[in-house]
Parts: sequence; C-alpha cells; structure tokens
Amino acid sequence: MALSLAAASCARKNYFQSDARVGPGSTAPLPLAANSVRATAGRHYNRHSGFYCWFLGRHYRSTWAAAVPAPVLRLSTAAPGGLLPSKSGGGYQSISMTLSGTQGREYALRALDKEPSRTLPVWLRKTFLLNVVRDATSAANPYGALTVPPLAAAAGVPHSRPRLVYVRPDEQGLGAMSERFRGKLALLEEKYNALASLTPDLAGATGLVGGEAMLARVYTHPANFIDQTAFLRARLLDVWLGDWDRHEGQWQWAAFAEPGGRVRYRAIPKDRDQVYFRFDDGLIPWLASRRFIAPQFQTFKPEYDNVAGLVYQARFIDQRGLSQLTRADFRRMALDLQRRLPDTLIERAMRRLPPAVFALEGERIGTALKARRQALPQAAEAFYLSLAREPTLGGTAQAERFEVHRYPDSTTVRVFSATLGQQRAGDSLRFRRTYFSAETRELSLDGLGGNDIFEVTTTGRGSPLPLLLYGGTGRDQLHLHGSSVRLKLYDEASDMTAAGARRPHLPRKERLAYDRLNDD
Repeated sequence: MALSLAAASCARKNYFQSDARVGPGSTAPLPLAANSVRATAGRHYNRHSGFYCWFLGRHYRSTWAAAVPAPVLRLSTAAPGGLLPSKSGGGYQSISMTLSGTQGREYALRALDKEPSRTLPVWLRKTFLLNVVRDATSAANPYGALTVPPLAAAAGVPHSRPRLVYVRPDEQGLGAMSERFRGKLALLEEKYNALASLTPDLAGATGLVGGEAMLARVYTHPANFIDQTAFLRARLLDVWLGDWDRHEGQWQWAAFAEPGGRVRYRAIPKDRDQVYFRFDDGLIPWLASRRFIAPQFQTFKPEYDNVAGLVYQARFIDQRGLSQLTRADFRRMALDLQRRLPDTLIERAMRRLPPAVFALEGERIGTALKARRQALPQAAEAFYLSLAREPTLGGTAQAERFEVHRYPDSTTVRVFSATLGQQRAGDSLRFRRTYFSAETRELSLDGLGGNDIFEVTTTGRGSPLPLLLYGGTGRDQLHLHGSSVRLKLYDEASDMTAAGARRPHLPRKERLAYDRLNDD
C-alpha cells in the first residue's frame, strides 16, 4: 500500500535550492568583484516536520542548512596558470566535472549536493519515491571531506586536498556543465593523474592508473602486484572514518618499479563524500540498513555496529587487495594507526569544518573518532574475519601451479608462477597463506588463464574446507592426492584433467576482475 501511494504521488517540482547564497543581497545579481559569499549546501533538506524526520531521519539536515562562508570560484586564479573545462564526470548521483590545468594537471569539481534521479527506473522518476531518494542525500555530511587531509597524512595514506568554492549563478566558464553548477557550493581538488601532481609520500612513482587498468594488469601478468600493506592502511582509515562507499572505482593507483621488472601498485583513495555517514536515525532508514537489506549503510557513531556491512561495498577490491594479510597483520596495523591519530590531531582536523558546522557537529564527530580509535583493533579483527569467511584467490593470464595441502583444521595454498620462475631463477613463489577452518567457510581458487596445474593433497580424516577450483581458459590439470571430499571443479572448457574427482561443473560468471574486463 505504501509503495502504491508513493507511486501515485508526484515528485516535487523545484526540489533543490535555486541559489546557495543566503543573507542580505542573496537574491540580487552577484557583483563581478565579489570574492566570497555566505551560502548553504542544501537548505531544502531542513524544511520538514518532526514526524517526517521521525520517519525518514534527521540525518545532517541542520548542517546542510547552515550558512557558511565560501570563496567564489575564479577559474583564472583557482590554480597556477588557471583552469579550463574538460570533461563531465560523476556516476548516477554526483554532479562533477574535470578541469584542466598546466603541466597536464587535472582538477575535480564536485557539487556538494547530488541529483540521484538516475538511480530510479524511468517510470518512477516522476513519483514521490524520487523525493525520498533525493532526501537521503542529507545522510551525508557535506563538509566531512574537508577534515580528512590531516588525518590521512598522519595515518600515512595519500590523499587529495579539497577546497570549498561557490560557483557564480552566471558562470559561463565551465562549458556544457556551467548550467548544472551555477549557484552551487562545490569542492575543488587536484586529481592524481600526472606525475607532476604527486605528493612527497608518492615520490618515485613511475605512473598513475585507474582501478580497472590496475586490475587488468595485475591479472594479466604476475609481475604486477598490489601493495597490500599500504592498501590495508588505507582501508582501516576508511573503517575508522565510517566511509562505506569504497568500491574499486573509488581508487587511483600509483605504480612503482621494483627489482626484476616487477611493478607495485599503491592505492590512492578518491572522493570522501560519505565520511561520518548518519543514516539510521529514522524508522525507514533504520529498517533499510538491516543486514539482510542494505548493510553498507552504516551510521557513523562512537561504536562500530556492523563492520562487515561497513566494508560490504568494497568486498570485491578487498578480496583482491588484502588476500595475503593475516589476522596479526590487521591487528598490527590497527595498533599503528592508534598511535598515529592522537586527540590533538582529531581536534585540529575538526576545526577545518566551517564555523557554523563545527558548532553543530565538530565536538560530536571528534568524540566519536576518539572512541572509534580506541576500538579500532576490534574493528580490524571483525574486518579480517569478514574477508576470511569466503575468500577468493586468483591467478593470472599466465601459467601457474596451485599447490594445496588440506587438513581437517586448515588449508595451505602456495601459488608458483612459471613466468616469474623464468625471470627470476629459482624464485617463482608468488603467494602463500594458510586458511583455518575456524575462520573460513569456503575457499575458491581461480586459475584465470594459461595452462594451470592444481595439486591438491588431502591429509587426515574429517572434513577439510570446501574447495572450489576454477580452471579458466587454457589446458588445466588437477593432480589429486587423497580424498576429493568437499572438492568442486569448474572449468570453462571442461578440459581439466581430473583423475579421481568428479567432472567439472559449469563456470561461475564474473568471478574476478580479469574475467569481467575481458568478457565484455
């Protein structure tokens, strides 16, 4: 009934504020010489009754409506040499674009407010449900990204440096995107897209690539690999900040040349618009954030409620980027971050919020960060266990040998690369890890490409971990020693030699990034 009533209602016309400016003179044309304004990120989110907020949540409505000072964007002086419009960007919600600077530098301009209409089917975009989806934007703190740079720097994680700007209501210099940005508050930050844009903590990098390009390289050749320790550092910072939207598209990767022709990729986080997310303070969003509906919508508060839900959105890249790290590695990193993030640093970071916003949220967010820092080792362990539950380990497009030893209480996997063995005589081991039955429910191994060999040895009585083997393309072999209990085979060409075991099953689609990128 509720859905029927919602579908029968109309989406509100003129939903968004026409101009972010407030105060005296805000309705008059902006003088050409104006350098700053007072504006709100979105006062339309704060015009609802108490009953409405009980139903859909108070979120950060007061913050969106708070009047803050903001400099007026001037493209000629916003960066050395000025900025020129380049291409539009953003996904289904963000209003963003790329600006070009000198020396090949690029800058991202992102409006604080969002337009999520494209997340709905066309037939629902004129209904009341569009109002509800738009209103959910108020669950994000529009100024949270401003506090992240000093925290990330102290944690040892590369980061951008966003600046708050106001786009003139008569702006013409943004090309085709000018109309969409006019009268809005936005964040301007330099992208990591050229070597000239690198900061000292990334000194020595030989190049920068996006998430899909990095994954394609890692799964094409074993000489390419992710810096897993650095990635864990970045991901635990995400957990601490309550940043749930960290899927594989939210990362840039710096490439570093290593001895023997190897290339190491270090993660650079992008787009911090979901830090300090507040969602479950209304009946409907509380229900929506349950584990069985949308567990990723975790509210930032002093305690960690559901860490598995908080990291859910990034499970694909987490499985690939943290595969070699142990429970002890997670704990050591959490303890290191605790030491790097003292109270004084947190308090200083909160002062980067605009004054009116700090008065509303600064103390509350700072207090929550201090409490979450103290509990970070426990959160790190919960994060580890969520990844250890059903891990997926992938090979590459080259020939590899998977050596698996199964015991009643554990399974040890070693992966040897024939290609690396040719390049580095006698040193072809590229992966080793032991999975424990107390932590892992099911283990998947994927050869991807090449003529792979799976050597599986089962020792002892009892039930070892369920093992799923995916041969992928190439002429693959299975050498089985001992029982084949709880072993399933999947091979695209059904050509895996499987003496002593059942014939291969049908393949599972979109198992790893290499498959996904090359099957399109």
